[in-house]
Order: sequence, then structure tokens, then C-alpha cells
Amino acid sequence: METATKTIDPAEVAKFEAMAAEWWDPNGKFKPLHMLNPCRLDYITTQIAAQFGRDLRAPRPFEGLRLLDIGCGGGLLAEPMARLGATVVGADAAPKNIPVAKLHAEQSGLTIDYRNCAAEDLAAAGERFDVVLAMEIIEHVSDTQGFTDTCAALLKSGGLMIMSTLNRNPKSYVMAIFGAERVMRWLPVGTHDWSKFVTPDELYELMRKAGLDPIDRKGMVFNPLGWSWSLSSRDLSVNYAAACVKR
Repeated sequence: METATKTIDPAEVAKFEAMAAEWWDPNGKFKPLHMLNPCRLDYITTQIAAQFGRDLRAPRPFEGLRLLDIGCGGGLLAEPMARLGATVVGADAAPKNIPVAKLHAEQSGLTIDYRNCAAEDLAAAGERFDVVLAMEIIEHVSDTQGFTDTCAALLKSGGLMIMSTLNRNPKSYVMAIFGAERVMRWLPVGTHDWSKFVTPDELYELMRKAGLDPIDRKGMVFNPLGWSWSLSSRDLSVNYAAACVKR
């Protein structure tokens, strides 16, 4: 599909297309995301609830909110958002991801609008959302500012965007590249390019230049003893998430 701004990196799309069939295998190539998902959802749901005054104890607390999951993959985040009541659009540039996501949603009894397109296509069509999720994607695009600008254009006034990525420092190289790809074999070698990792200050600056106000950021920290992930206000050294709102 032709896009208004070329932020898609075809080589990065090809990496994830090659693994499309394994999205819902908790022990497959997306095992790290399955492990991280509860931590991501904790951050996402807390931020949405705070921004829109929703009670997470309600059966469908996000009812009435329109949410976009950019780089949705197989739907690991889109499905829980739909269960919480949001009207969800899941977009991914990798064509093979969409049938996998659609089939799993159908089997789960969920209605999710999955589309094989880029953020630019949605912006050009005039689509607008209360919430935009861009999780673990900015380190895979060809133009980080262009991508952030496009995501900002997709937000309604007062809308919330949540992004997550990997910090760029020696520790993140050891943990995310050497450890995750070469030692633990959690991911195929070459999944990540350390030079494309984005520091928290760089991400905040991208948000500000896109007309967004950063409001929060937290680290997502892996505990090898408990084999679990948790949120941290102080440790943003490897994985982290950040939230911002549209002025």
C-alpha cells in the first residue's frame, strides 16, 4: 500500500513477517513479548484509566474509547484492549500478520478491525483515535520523528499516546542483543539493531516536536530470579514505556 510518508523499513517488516505464524505460541519466537505482556498491559491500562477517568474495576472500563494499536502483530495487545471495551483498530505493515490476528480474534469471540496498512495511511484517511499504542515499534522504523508526527496526527485533542522501546546504552546491548538474541535465544539473531534504540530523553524530545506533552515514563525490568517483569520508576536502563497527551 502506498503511504504518504515513508517511515516503514521493508527489511524490518520482513523480519516479523517471517515469524508471523508464531505470534500466539508462548514458547515460540515471541516468547519475550508473551512474558512482557502483563507488564505492558499494567502500564497501558493505568495510563488510560488516569487520562480518561475510568475505573478499572468496571466490567468494560474502556467502553466508548477508540484505540489504535500500530504494529499490532498478532494482536497480543489489541485483544485485551477489546475485552476491556475499547473499539480497537489494529494496523500492521506486515501482510502475513493480519490473517493470524484476525483468525485468533475470531476464535476468541472478539471484534477487532485489523488492517494491513501503515500509520500514514490512517492519517491520510482522516482517522482519529482517543488512544494510540506504538509498542516496540519505533526502533524498527526508518524515520523516528516522521513516525511520531504521524502518530500524533492520529490522536484526537486530549488523546493519549503510549510508546515503548529499548534504551540505547551498553547495558541494553548486553541484555537485549547479546543476552536475548545470542545467549538465551529468545529472539532470532538480528531482530534488533542497537543503533536504532531510543533513549528516554530522545523519545520525550520526539514527542515534544510532534506537539505532544510527555506525562510519564517507566522502566520495564526483568527479574531473572522470579522470571518475571515489573514496572520501575527509576530503572529505565533497558526496556521502558512512555505516555504523552495531545495539546
